[in-house]
Amino acid sequence: MTTPDGTTAKAAKAGSQASSGDLLELVRSGRATTRGALQQVTGLSRATVGQRLDRLFRAGWLREGAAGPVDSPLGGRPSVRLEFDDSHGVVLAADLDTRHARAAVLSLTGELLAEHAGPLLVEEGPDAVLGELGRWFAELLEKAGHRAHEVCGIGLAVPGPVDSDTGRVVQPPIMPGWDGYDIRGRLTRAFTEHTGAGPVPVLVDNDANLMAYGEQRTAHPDCSAFVLVKVSTGIGAGVVVGGTIYRGIDGGAGDIGHIRVPEGADALCRCGSYGCLAAVASGGAVARRLAESGVAAASGSDVRDLLTSGHPGAAAFAREAGRHVGDVLATVVTLLNPGVLMIAGDLAGTAFLTGVRELLYQRALPRSTAHLDVVTSRLGERAALVGGGALVVEHLYAPERVEERLHAMGV
Repeated sequence: MTTPDGTTAKAAKAGSQASSGDLLELVRSGRATTRGALQQVTGLSRATVGQRLDRLFRAGWLREGAAGPVDSPLGGRPSVRLEFDDSHGVVLAADLDTRHARAAVLSLTGELLAEHAGPLLVEEGPDAVLGELGRWFAELLEKAGHRAHEVCGIGLAVPGPVDSDTGRVVQPPIMPGWDGYDIRGRLTRAFTEHTGAGPVPVLVDNDANLMAYGEQRTAHPDCSAFVLVKVSTGIGAGVVVGGTIYRGIDGGAGDIGHIRVPEGADALCRCGSYGCLAAVASGGAVARRLAESGVAAASGSDVRDLLTSGHPGAAAFAREAGRHVGDVLATVVTLLNPGVLMIAGDLAGTAFLTGVRELLYQRALPRSTAHLDVVTSRLGERAALVGGGALVVEHLYAPERVEERLHAMGV
């Protein structure tokens, strides 16, 4: 059945349920950026659209931009474009690795406003590490010229599997003392202790997941199946399907570093098992092989520096590691059929990528790789920060949460 305004009854019913949060999502996504377009998409009346937009204007989340062209051949007033107003707040993000960390202040649209990187040993334990991050955040806010009460939320990337419901890491092989720890609670306290501001939402996720999310949204937004493989101290993968991180039932998806490989039968992994991919092909594994050959190397970052300087031994070992990873990725690509496979982390250079491609294209069916782009990171060491910031923003401005926040504000 068609209603008098030309919409179907189904669309009209859906439109009658469209909230202020739904309208904001349409504007943020670019699917509807004028009042008229919002009416057309939702089936809401002009008055109802106006009322629901008014709440967003009063909250400071929406603004009017430049007027667009006149669509009608009969002329008339140009449509005023609606825009998400990112000036009302900022988000904080941090990316923990085993030996160092990076933190940043970001705008609500993903622009890095201030950034800091430095040594931070994850093995020192969550209490000390998260306390130090709280201090970094306070200094970064001052550097960026923003006050603590403007912070809307914090995103944290960690090198281990995370239960997204609780924000706790689950049996992380390279994070001693972190298993089951209340990361959200401690980071919230650290933030308030060092800034004096009230608590804000804290979201925690695996570093490869957030790298994949940041890279996919920034450089490959139209890719519906995206895989990022991070090869640093360990090896992990992040998968984004339909614009959403795929985590599995309890955060364990993408942990490819612990797939057993025949070549590693005698290699002891940090998880306690023998034969894991990470034990033979991670940055740490390559560093060990270099050290055994007399080259000073203790970590994936040391290998990265050697590769950058053109060290032939490092390149040979990196290429061999890439072949091991490429063999495993042949199965991953066959299973997921992604459009983009991105290699990131300390080893993500020409030698490693060459090794990956050699085995990937040799072992995978041509059908699986016919439309596959194998690329390296666009955002580099900032990928997890961008992904963490984006995760917080999507959480804060999800339609149902918008309604909760507007109600709490009395708007």
